[in-house]
Parts: sequence; structure tokens; C-alpha cells
Amino acid sequence: MDATYLILGLGAFFAGCVDAVVGGGGLIQIPLLFTTFPTQGTATLFGTNKLASVVGTSSAAWRYARRIAVPWKVVAPAALAAGAGSWIGARAVAYFPPAALRPVMLALLIAVALYTFVRKDFGVRPDTSASPSDPWRRAVFIGAGVGFYDGFFGPGTGSFLIFLFVRALNWDFLRASVAAKIVNMVTNVAAIGFFVSHGEVLWRVAAVMALCNLCGAQLGSGLALRHGAPFVRRAFLLVACVLIVRFALDTFRI
Repeated sequence: MDATYLILGLGAFFAGCVDAVVGGGGLIQIPLLFTTFPTQGTATLFGTNKLASVVGTSSAAWRYARRIAVPWKVVAPAALAAGAGSWIGARAVAYFPPAALRPVMLALLIAVALYTFVRKDFGVRPDTSASPSDPWRRAVFIGAGVGFYDGFFGPGTGSFLIFLFVRALNWDFLRASVAAKIVNMVTNVAAIGFFVSHGEVLWRVAAVMALCNLCGAQLGSGLALRHGAPFVRRAFLLVACVLIVRFALDTFRI
């Protein structure tokens, strides 16, 4: 069991580091949990993952918010909508197989990665000249949709949030990452509320992973703040490509 906790802790540390920069920590933690506990139910492992992730996400959000101006009039409505969507998504896990989303997510990730790669200046700096007149309304739609996905399935939530914030609100990648962490923190808390109320969490595992995820998140957020939007953009493309490979393997069972 000691070796198991060591592996889970190392995975959670790396997940926290990646997630703090550009999202996608669930890509590491969820497969790790399913591999380590193959007999546990899906909802139990999803709840454990959320509890481990929320600590690192919250610490990264706090560190970002102290250094980057947060547009709260836009982020707060998005976070509230995302929280409601996440709770509904977590509830839906009991009724629909999350694996059914894999082909759709694979297609979306390919489109997102290609769009970001082709547009070299995408998200490198904010485009204030093209800012929408109703940013909060767009943010609410983004929060509700991605929040549902996060509660229901999860991998890549932060990456989807960052891309949509950059694309719909014309933010740079660093500001989008800050907003994504805050919204993702709320979706995790909402999903945890559902899973914990149904007793579906491995508490000891979650505690070990949460501590390691926190340490990784501090490293990742420090790297993002030090190197800025271009670094986050490159990390985003890397994580998007890894997500594509992972979803392809799971979808086609290669």
C-alpha cells in the first residue's frame, strides 16, 4: 500500500503542476485512479479525483488572483453557472456512461488544437479592440456548458475553459488561465458536494493526493506567472495534443 500511495502522490503532483498552468490534470489523475482501484465504482473515483484536485486548483487560483487582475464581473457569473452545471453533471454520472462523450471530445480537441496552432497570435496578448459588449453573458454559457462536462466526465476541463475564454472574450492565455482556475475551483466544489453527500469518496487516498496536488500547483502557477502568456499557450498546445492521443486510444481501444 505504501508503494501505491507513492505512485498516486507523484501522479497527483504532476497533475497539479500541469493543471495549474493550462488544465488537464484529470488526464493524469483519473486514469491513475482507475488503474489503481479497478473494482471501485466510477462515481467513487470521480469524487476522489475532485477532492484531490480542488485543493491544488484553489491554491493556484489564489496565487494567480494576487498577481493578475481578475475581471470579477465576468468571472463570478461564469463560476456560478459552472457550479450549477457541475452539480447536474455529477448527478448525471449515475444515469449515463461518461465514456459516450469520448468521440465528441476527441473531435472538439482536434479542432481546438488545430485552431490554436494555425493562429500563431491567438491568446498571446489580449485584444481589447474586439472585446464583446456582453462578456458576462458569454461567460455564463461557457461556465454552464463546461461545468456540466466537468461534473460528468472531467478530463480537459481547464483546457476547454481557457480556449473558450480566449476565443469568446479575446483574453490572453494567462488571464484566461486565471479565470479558468477560479471557475474550475467552483465546479470541483459543486461536484464534491454531490459525491460526498452520497458517500462516494476514498478519503485517505484523496488526502494524500490533495497534498501532492497542492505542491504541484504551486510549482505550475509559479512557472506560468514567470513566463507569461506565450508559455501558457505552448503548454496548452502540448496538453491538447496529449489529450487527443489519450481520447483516441480510449475511443478506438488501440
